[in-house]
Formats: sequence, C-alpha cells, structure tokens
Amino acid sequence: MADARPFHWEFEPPKIPRERYLVNGGVALEGTIQVSGAKNAALKMLAAATLTGERCRFSNVPEIEDVRTMAETLSDIGVVVDHPERNVYEVSAGDVDWLFVPLEAAAKMRASFMLLGPLLARFGEVVISNPGGDRIGRRPVDLHVDAMRALGATIDYRYGYYYAKAPGRLRASEVRFPIVSVMGTENAMLAATLADGHTVIRPAAQEPEVDDLISFLQKMGADVERTYPDTIEIEGKRRLRGAEHKVMPDRIEAGTFAIAAGVTGGNVVLEGADCATMDALVQVLGKAGVSVSCQPDRMEVDARSAGPGKLKPVDIETGPYPELATDIQPPTTVLLTQAAGDSRVHEEIFEDRLEWTGELAKMGAKIELKGPQLAIVHGPAKLRAADVEISDLRAGASLILAALAADGTSSIGGAHHVRRGYENIERKFLDLGARIERVQEGELGTSE
Repeated sequence: MADARPFHWEFEPPKIPRERYLVNGGVALEGTIQVSGAKNAALKMLAAATLTGERCRFSNVPEIEDVRTMAETLSDIGVVVDHPERNVYEVSAGDVDWLFVPLEAAAKMRASFMLLGPLLARFGEVVISNPGGDRIGRRPVDLHVDAMRALGATIDYRYGYYYAKAPGRLRASEVRFPIVSVMGTENAMLAATLADGHTVIRPAAQEPEVDDLISFLQKMGADVERTYPDTIEIEGKRRLRGAEHKVMPDRIEAGTFAIAAGVTGGNVVLEGADCATMDALVQVLGKAGVSVSCQPDRMEVDARSAGPGKLKPVDIETGPYPELATDIQPPTTVLLTQAAGDSRVHEEIFEDRLEWTGELAKMGAKIELKGPQLAIVHGPAKLRAADVEISDLRAGASLILAALAADGTSSIGGAHHVRRGYENIERKFLDLGARIERVQEGELGTSE
C-alpha cells in the first residue's frame, strides 16, 4: 500500500545554484527568435501520459527546470522517462512502483499536483503532498480535491499529504467549480477519462493550453470534447493508448519578448507565435502604440516609432482566458512604466502578485499600490540600474525587461526562478542584441 511508510519526516529544502543576471541596458532589441513549447501545456501532458501503460512521445517540449522536475518525479515513482533528443520526451508508465508524490517534488513545482487525477483514475490510489510553487497568493488545491470527491474518491489530509483512494473505478459525475480553475479543470478532466460514465465539467477553463491537452487526450483515444466555451464533457473509457503530440508554442514567452520590444523601442520577430491565443495582449500593445503584425505562426512587434516615453498609458485587468493572462501582467506593468501618463493595473487572479513591484521601484519605477490587487503606474519613468531580487518566475522575467530599458548595469538575483519557465532566456536575449550574462554565486537553499 502506498501509505505504508511514514510521511512526516523533516524536509530539508534542496540546494540549488545561486545565480544572478547581469544586464547592461539601453539597447533596442532587434532580430528574430523561435518561441519555445508551452510550459503550461507540456507539464500537464507529462502527467497525462500516466493514464496509459503505452509509450507517449512529446516534441517541442521546453528545456526548462519545471519539465526536468516533472520528469524526475515520474521516474522516482517508477515511470520510464526518456529524453532521446533536445525538446523530445518519451514516457512509458507500464507500471508504477510507488504511488507517492513526495514533498521534495511538490516544494519545487506546483504542477506535481497534476498527478493526482491520472494516478488515482488508473491505479485507484495515490498519496500526494500539498504543492509548492511561486508565492504569489493563495492557490488552493481544495478545488482539485473536491473534484476528485465528486468523481467518487475518498480523500483524507494528514501531515501535509492527501491520501486518495478510489476502489474499482472513479464514477462519472457533474463537476462544478465555484470559480474558473485551469489546473482544477485539467485534473478533473484527466481523472474523468477513465471514470465510469459521462462527466460534465463547468465552468471549464478556456485557456489554449487546456485545449492542447484535450487534443493530446483525443489522440490517446479519450472521448473528451469542449461542447461549449465553458463546458467540457467526457465519456470515460476503460483504457487509453499511447500517442505522439507536438506541444503548442508558449504564449507567455512570446508575450514577454513582444513586450521586451516595446520596452526597449525595438523590432522583434517571434517565429512560432500564435496571435490567436494572445489577442488580449495584442490589444494592449496596440493601445500603447506598439505595432503588432500577425501572420500564421509568426508575430512581428515594432516599437521603433513609439519607444520609451512615447508610449500611451493603458488600464489593464487580468482574468481567465480570453482576458489578459495573469502571467503576462508583470511584464506588461514594466511596459506601462514607459508610457506618458498614468495606467491602472488590476490583478484579479492572485492577491500577492503586485508585491514584486517593490523591486521595480528600486529601478526608478513610480508605482502606487492602492491595495494588494490595484496599482497606479505613473509614467514615463527613467529606469536606472539597480541590485534587485527575483521573487517568482514571471517577476524575474519582468525585472530583466526593466533592466534592458534601464541605464547602466543591473544585478538581478534569483535567476533560478526564471529558468523554471523560460528556455535559455539569456541566449534568446543575446540573439536580439541584449547585453546579459548569467553568473553563479554558490549555493542557497530554497523551497521554491
């Protein structure tokens, strides 16, 4: 039994290299880069591969720390994970030796909790730790747990672990979420693919990454379909087969580099970018005075005529797709520091996501917090080099953007956060003419 071992030992956070970015700003970015595969799709597909004992092959997988952590977690529980070439992973979950996802994995990456649904559905039990991840506000997993209970699972919480069981098969049901939850939708969907009967999920998250996951599940033989924009329906199957899938491009990475062009007054071409999944950001850039040209699998962002100080202020508000993504709000906030006037930033998803702006203020940004979820950005601000610290993944990329627009050389600590979600970000910035270097300083314990 998976719960035969004790799970309340003292946990020592893993040691990871302490790294910093050194960024010499003042250069308008110019050139072309290839957008990597989507982090938020790839991680869920690696979890979904445990729904079958047959081999699943994924291409266009980003080479990032979170993917490596998920691969290690799968290997630790007995799944065979191969990495035959760059950006390609193969997963074979013919058997799982140990239905236990430990604190070590959860502390590094919140997406480890995505293993709850597929392991419970296929093997009938799993013990999984309360997840970690970036500290940007409450991200309760109660929605996931309640969804599994709605599908017939019994789940107890002890010593920081969820003990989940589903003797026989999960039973199909209507899963209703009180709010839109992307991971909650995905976890319920994965579990329902092997449940007995017809499951309806509403309101279901509408993010493109969810639809990419649906596409992969259909290749596995799952009977799953988005029947309305906010509704997903699944007819459970006894078993699924292996499949191959190419991960969609990362719209958050594409958006980050699009904003980098705007912040520096440059001209950047993003190969592989899908404008159709980035409409809310494209509209914000247009209102700010940044020219965006869209073609199939290609996006050009030209801010040469509307550089820093010439941009227009824009009020933004984050929300579930198709609204502006919360992950793209921090870099957009950097862009608004260069607009000629005041902009309002409403962060409606995570209540602590604006805390990082204190580091941005060290670089000369004029940001007035009107509570935990509203900021007034007074522009244009003359950004200057500073010694700042990254608190989370998206804040890290945003501080790099600010440093690219600042005078002098900035030192940005906590580079490991950025490596969790951006594939070789410094190399891509170098290809665009940026002056950036990643340096190692030793080791530091972290729980993120």
